[in-house]
Amino acid sequence: MKKTSTSFLSFLLGMQLLLSAFSAHATEMKEIKQTYNGLTVNANLMMVDGKGYGDEMVLLTHGTLTHKDRSTYAQLQKNLASQGVSSLAINLSLGVNDRHGEYDCAVPHTHKHTDALQEIGFWLNWLKKQGTKQVTLMGHSRGGNQTAWYAVAHDSDAIKDVVLIAPATGEQQSADEYEHKYGKPLEPILEKAKALVAEGKGDTMLKDTDFIYCKKAQVTAASFVDYYDPKPQFDTPTVLQNVKKPTLVIMGSADTVVPDLPEKIKPLVDSGKVKTLMLEDADHLFLDFANEDMATAVVEFIQAN
Repeated sequence: MKKTSTSFLSFLLGMQLLLSAFSAHATEMKEIKQTYNGLTVNANLMMVDGKGYGDEMVLLTHGTLTHKDRSTYAQLQKNLASQGVSSLAINLSLGVNDRHGEYDCAVPHTHKHTDALQEIGFWLNWLKKQGTKQVTLMGHSRGGNQTAWYAVAHDSDAIKDVVLIAPATGEQQSADEYEHKYGKPLEPILEKAKALVAEGKGDTMLKDTDFIYCKKAQVTAASFVDYYDPKPQFDTPTVLQNVKKPTLVIMGSADTVVPDLPEKIKPLVDSGKVKTLMLEDADHLFLDFANEDMATAVVEFIQAN
């Protein structure tokens, strides 16, 4: 009987220690909604129990035409929280009121690549109003490019450091990529759209126009020009030449979306401008073990700065 009692007490003690360890990083996820430019915008706030807005905070921006609840970002928020770091994963509005889920290609495109810079700034200001002093700006894929662009163009004391996950290099919206994807040259469509913009008709809708991931879409001339007229800022390694905050670029060895990134980023690594992490066998989505490893590296990077 005494042996059974001792075993039971040991079990209770073990459970108490387990629960204590869990509660140390217990989290609360809630959706935040705000009004921006007449639209409702939303974000997922993952707050670590016992921590507040003044503690480590990550502001995360998703990739092209996707959303905050996608597995990559949902896993990353949970994995960061398990190591004591809170985060806010935003949904870019893309011109849609209270947008959720993947962008519907049937919806006319009025959004611009550069819109994201204003929306990142909007959510950063929201965090500051809640008491955040400094954030880690983080973005994935196209969102990584937009995050880097924002960090350079709007550098401030509110930005502690920058983490970019497989950020775009500009090839993804190049003329070569467009022709490879759609079997037609980009130039005639782009020139038509640019002419409309020059005439003050940027809101003109181009119909049956292949655009980003959407075939035969409806897209305004101004939107098409903003995404496809070449800009040096589309190339994240070019943007990072002027970054002032500690920056970590995370890559996957099996990533076929930005295969040119490792070579392009190397001069910045050699000069000490940025740090990089290559995750073996990780593809562009960084799921499961790759996501866990990424979160661990991000937390170590944040705590080192």
